[in-house]
Amino acid sequence: MRTWLITGASRGFGSLIAEHALRAGDAVIATARKPQDITDRLGEHPNLLAVRLDVTREDEAHQAVAQGIKRFGRIDVLINNAGFGVLGAVEETSASETERLFATNVFGLLNVTRAVLPHMRARRSGRVINISSIGGYQAYMGWGVYGSTKFAVEGISEALHQELAPLGIHATVVEPGFFRTDFLDEQSLIKTALVLPDYDDTVGKMRTFAEAANHAQPGDPVKFAEAMLALADAPNPPQRLALGSDTVARIEAKNRLVAQELAEWQALALSTDFKAD
Repeated sequence: MRTWLITGASRGFGSLIAEHALRAGDAVIATARKPQDITDRLGEHPNLLAVRLDVTREDEAHQAVAQGIKRFGRIDVLINNAGFGVLGAVEETSASETERLFATNVFGLLNVTRAVLPHMRARRSGRVINISSIGGYQAYMGWGVYGSTKFAVEGISEALHQELAPLGIHATVVEPGFFRTDFLDEQSLIKTALVLPDYDDTVGKMRTFAEAANHAQPGDPVKFAEAMLALADAPNPPQRLALGSDTVARIEAKNRLVAQELAEWQALALSTDFKAD
């Protein structure tokens, strides 16, 4: 029996992963700002521990981990899932909106990871799975600041992958595209208070698209949860895992563009090295 610690487990991906892990016979430390929401969603279960955790509070991260260790004795899989989105142009996104976003999506992830890793290092075993987004690999209009938090998650995860591998711990960053969750609802997505008419043809169209796409996204959340269990079972998990046909297409398109630009500007790029005497 493995023990999972899942942040943002009261709804969406988090609750589905918790449900599938419990069904598989594993133990789950499910965290959210309101633990009752977890119990309401998943019910009472002998292998479920619902714990309060505001990931922006480092003290609460340590307390949640301590409660989980006391109950189950170990943490085998950490799913850093808690987060939310902001939709708006970079210029439209205020300092306070940006700070709040980074506090959860980046600093919160770091708080929880730092609280869990000492226990995994002591056992020389564990899986750290950070939920990013296609927006963490390919930025797009309207999602610039949100995507920047996921770019940060990508960088943190790549470094963790290298740092933890010699210690027997695997780190993977997961890049979902649009899945049919409540991410585009008001409880998960904030629209910037400032809306500038100059961005009507770019970000304005993205706002319209997001409203139309809500609950019509191509990704199946249940299959996402199943993929997380398969990832946790994999003997040699990848550094990054793209999920969803839309994500795969966007990654392939960006890789082609990067390769094209690198070739086009290679002479200038190579010309900046010091020349040997």
